[in-house]
Amino acid sequence: MIFDASTIDMLKTGILETLFMTFTSSLFSYLIGIPLGIILIVTDKDGIRPLPLIHKILGLIINLLRSVPFIILLIMVLPITKRIVGTTLGAKAVIPPLVFAAAPYVARVVESSFKEVDAGVIEAAKSMGASTFEIVWKVLLPEAKPSLLIGAALSITTILGYSAMSGFVGGGGLGDIAIKYGYYRYETEMMFVTVAILVIIVQIIQEAGMKLAKINDKRIN
Repeated sequence: MIFDASTIDMLKTGILETLFMTFTSSLFSYLIGIPLGIILIVTDKDGIRPLPLIHKILGLIINLLRSVPFIILLIMVLPITKRIVGTTLGAKAVIPPLVFAAAPYVARVVESSFKEVDAGVIEAAKSMGASTFEIVWKVLLPEAKPSLLIGAALSITTILGYSAMSGFVGGGGLGDIAIKYGYYRYETEMMFVTVAILVIIVQIIQEAGMKLAKINDKRIN
C-alpha cells in the first residue's frame, strides 16, 4: 500500500466523516436520551413521582432497542433512513440508525448517573417544596454532572464503534475505508492505519471526558 496524496486525502475525508457521524449522532442521541433517562428516574418506584406502569413500559422499549445488534438495526431502519435523509448511502444515512441504537443506551447511562446522586439531597429539596422540574434541573443535573460527563465519553466512543460498522452498507468514514481496503482488497496496512486512527480518537474523547468530569467534581475541587 502506497500512502500517496490521494490516499492521505481519502483518510482525511474518512476522519471528517467519522467525526461528523459520531458527534451529530451523539447530539441527537442525548437530546432524546436525557429526557428518557429523566423519565426513568422520576417514575421509578423510589423516584420523585413513582409511576410504575410508565416506568415499566418505557424500560421495556429501551431494553428491546438495546438488545438489537447495531448491524441488524442498521438494515431494519433503512426505509426510515431513506425517508428522513433521502438516501441510504453515505455518512448522513448512518445518523438515523446510530440515533436509534444510541439513544436507549444514553437513557440508561443518564439514569445510572442520576441514581448516584445522594437521596438525602433530593429529600432536602422535596422538604423545601421544590417541584419535580426544580429537583431535576437544580439538584439532579448539577449533582450528577461529573458522572454524566464520564458517561458521555463512554457513549460517544460506543457510537464511534457503531459508526465503524456502517462501512458494511456503504456508510462512509474510517469503517468504510477499513472494510473496502483491509477486508475486500486484503490491504492490511490500510486496516492497521484506520484502526490506529480510531484508537487515537477514542483515547482523545475518553481523556477529554475524564478531565471535564474532574473539573466539575465538587468532591475534588
